[in-house]
Amino acid sequence: MDWKTVLEPIKNSDYFEMLWKKVKEEYATAKCFPPKNQIFRALELTPFEKIKVVIIGQDPYHNDYQANGLCFSVSENVATPPSLKNIFTELQDDLGVVRTKKELDDWAEQGVLLLNATLSVKAHAPNSHKDLGWEKFTDFIIKEISDQKENVVFVLWGAFAQKKEELIDSSKHFIIKSAHPSPFSVYRGFYGSKPFSKINDFLKSKNLEIISW
Repeated sequence: MDWKTVLEPIKNSDYFEMLWKKVKEEYATAKCFPPKNQIFRALELTPFEKIKVVIIGQDPYHNDYQANGLCFSVSENVATPPSLKNIFTELQDDLGVVRTKKELDDWAEQGVLLLNATLSVKAHAPNSHKDLGWEKFTDFIIKEISDQKENVVFVLWGAFAQKKEELIDSSKHFIIKSAHPSPFSVYRGFYGSKPFSKINDFLKSKNLEIISW
């Protein structure tokens, strides 16, 4: 099973045709992120067959040169956003890993799907594309992963991501929930939640290769 097969039903629908038309219009008339050729980069870097972990974000970073198609990840040439900084703080506290690389491509290539619920955004306008219709597409992806695979770890940080729990069959997958790593909620249960060791302990228990964070 690959992405092409999984996405065929929805990609061939009138809904997706309309969505893509709207997205193209947005990119043609305003500055949008990520670059158009990186909108589906999360799917390109993490083949369906390789998915072990799904981390769900809300929408892409909205400032110049930040968004690169993977949730929470930014390009190396920009400052580390607060949420990513807090993720790295928790990673160090949890596993002793000191990470300086801000692009999370290596996670994606190991089977960590870094999926935003909305895959595009207008420059400097957070959540500006939330009504284009992206969530029907990304909800479809989450549900297909839940239905077609087993022993996947779903990481739901914050209230927004936790709404996606209803798409996931918890009897065949492992769900990790905590507060969001943003500065507004990081002390409400993100720090100390140890998601990285929990993920690797679960993978190990299923005889799957752990993630090198």
